[in-house]
Amino acid sequence: MIQTDSQLAELLPKLETVDRIAVDTEADSLHCYFEKLCLIQLSVPGYDCLVDPLANFDLAPLSEALARKEIVLQGADFDLRLLRRSLGFVATRIFDTVIAARLLGIRSFSLAALVEQFFGVTLPKGSQKANWAQRPLPRHMAEYAINDTRYLLPLAEKLETDLRERGRLEWFRQSCERGLEQAAVQRTKDDEEVWRIAGSGKLGGRACAVLRELWQWRDREAQAADRPSFHILQNHLLLRAAEEFAAGGNPDHRHFSARRRQGFREAAERGLHLPESELPVRPKRRGTRPTREMERAAEELRRRRDAVANVHGLDPSLIAPRGALDAVAADGSRTDALLVPWQRSLLEL
Repeated sequence: MIQTDSQLAELLPKLETVDRIAVDTEADSLHCYFEKLCLIQLSVPGYDCLVDPLANFDLAPLSEALARKEIVLQGADFDLRLLRRSLGFVATRIFDTVIAARLLGIRSFSLAALVEQFFGVTLPKGSQKANWAQRPLPRHMAEYAINDTRYLLPLAEKLETDLRERGRLEWFRQSCERGLEQAAVQRTKDDEEVWRIAGSGKLGGRACAVLRELWQWRDREAQAADRPSFHILQNHLLLRAAEEFAAGGNPDHRHFSARRRQGFREAAERGLHLPESELPVRPKRRGTRPTREMERAAEELRRRRDAVANVHGLDPSLIAPRGALDAVAADGSRTDALLVPWQRSLLEL
């Protein structure tokens, strides 16, 4: 485990000699409200290591070294966002093994499935939901973590060879470039909509008001305790409580402390006594309502996409998700923004 400036200084020359570096990360989002980067796994030919971002040392030299290389990742978006937010790291070139596998028509593209398919190795399970912030890191967790990058470089070589033989390497490069662009876009939460959890659409206005207050109460509690919101109260229980309060009931979560129970009820009371004029309203659909002509165009695009996907042995959604096709049918000027050249070419757009 690399935890000091001197240890990192010994690692950097190993990174400088290669063009590709396999990278993965681990965070503690299942255990904390304020997610932290807890581990960086790195592999180059003949060498695997773990870097500890929680140790008090400067990781800027590592970011600078990685920025000059092609980074091999298994599903790049989460790792790129986490590294950018935590270290300010911005990748310039990536090789996403998930994209590569999907472009080869592989339907089981988890790392475990790919390692078993290409190398006949069954990776051990058991640490997916572990608390990666704990130190010292248990040996079995360290081994689990290093397996996340140990096979990525040889896997990338095999996938790249197959892509070249199938004439899809340029498709892959275009898709990875788009992945880099999308990971660079900062996601923002809409405070007026963030409380609308799955299932909230079926609630009436008063129950929605209660749900909003309960959600905000839960969020404050989670922040104060630095625990994920579901540790305070799971979503399905939050929905049930909102419905029961709105119906005149008085749900009693006895596992709460007296303080939390009081805050929970006070939040519900705020929702129950909110003036009618301030009740949440169902959000309006974004964009224009599709015309019959747009619907016909979207249906034609879907038929064309599905036929092309069948010919090439690809998942249709990889060529174009349904939402992208609907958007293109509604506004053809968005085609270039939503689809990369190989996708447009297959769809003849």
